[in-house]
Amino acid sequence: MEVAPDVEAEAEESSMSSSEQGRESSIDGDGKSEALAADEEHDVNRQPFSWPEFRFDLPPRKIHHFHKQYRDKTRISGNNFLKGVKWSPDGSAFLTSSDDDSLRLFYLPEGGDGGGVAQAEADVDREDSFESNLIVWEGESVYDYCWYPFMSLQDMNSCVFASTCRDHPIHLWDAFSGQLRATYRAYDAMDEITAALSVSFNTFGTKIFAGYNKCIRIFDVHRPGRDFELHSTLKGNEGLSGIVSSIGFSPSHNGLLAFGSFNQTTAVYAEGNMELLFVLHGQEGGVTQVLFSKDGNYLYTGGRKDPYILCWDIRNTAGVVYKLYRSAESTNQRISFDIEPCGRHLGTGGQDGLVHIYDLQTGQWVSGFQAAHDTVNGFSFHPSLPLAACTSGQRRFNSPEDPEEIINLRGDENCSTVWQFSRSPDVDNQHSLS
Repeated sequence: MEVAPDVEAEAEESSMSSSEQGRESSIDGDGKSEALAADEEHDVNRQPFSWPEFRFDLPPRKIHHFHKQYRDKTRISGNNFLKGVKWSPDGSAFLTSSDDDSLRLFYLPEGGDGGGVAQAEADVDREDSFESNLIVWEGESVYDYCWYPFMSLQDMNSCVFASTCRDHPIHLWDAFSGQLRATYRAYDAMDEITAALSVSFNTFGTKIFAGYNKCIRIFDVHRPGRDFELHSTLKGNEGLSGIVSSIGFSPSHNGLLAFGSFNQTTAVYAEGNMELLFVLHGQEGGVTQVLFSKDGNYLYTGGRKDPYILCWDIRNTAGVVYKLYRSAESTNQRISFDIEPCGRHLGTGGQDGLVHIYDLQTGQWVSGFQAAHDTVNGFSFHPSLPLAACTSGQRRFNSPEDPEEIINLRGDENCSTVWQFSRSPDVDNQHSLS
């Protein structure tokens, strides 16, 4: 059943510039949200703020760990593995996807980075740190999901996330009640629902970009339903062929966005008129993630069964700047990576259970740590605290001799974990993060 949002876009919204529209419109379409209005009133954005400076030379502490609630009791093999994790934009919660067609939402306990107790490796089989606050059950396998970019606990209307799954339209979920706020539907030539393979809000939170086979559909957030703009990614022999598997927007507001394709190519477009700027070749497998650097000058791409994350300078795309290694040669899973808030380092998982940290200025390996006993397929830095979350898991198969064998998993398999990194002492003295 579709639940339409109680929203009404204002008529004068169309006359606003894109930057003003993104700043002044919340997800409910009632103009300026209370949280954003409060920010402007107190001039928060102009107050000095120190981003967390991570100490990667010291091993992180495991402060929250979850595995028991992911054990699917309805399956003999207990094969409910995780498939990724994403922090909310305000850092209050993280969202995980798992193979039981569900999205689980965990809100951080009060105290943020200080609320967890370090957990020894020998204690990974103990009870979960706490239960998920919300479980959203999708009808089929989840392809992709994303947070509304201005999500803030101070504005309840902004606390939403979008998801797409097989044979279903795009869903917009309430992050508190779990209710369906809206659906965005695309139809094929037979007038049947066609599912998006990737989904992302634009940086202003006004549009939802969805990736399909050789095309992009753009939905207005405030107008759910079947109205959309259709843009082909392939015109003649130019452009992006294949399924658009990943979408990334430049955070520097330069109007650029990137599409990754399972056809091993990445294309960069101008959002304003959807003009194709250039196509990047070089990934060994289908592209599963595209991510811009914090300054918007570099683009990082990773592929399936491809051991290298490629760094591209979008000002000069003649060749790859450098390659970052991760173990991914023999898994079909998406292995995600992320850049920490300062924009200096990138962290990525791998099928060896390790998380690798790289210096983005030099492309050199900095450090690594054992995060799980199986494939670490999801890794995400907290947007404002020295924390990171990771997920692990992989599909396991029973032996032909005993097809009903119960597979007993360790606590550090098919799990999610929150890690706390050390901070530089001078940063702790300058600014207290709460």
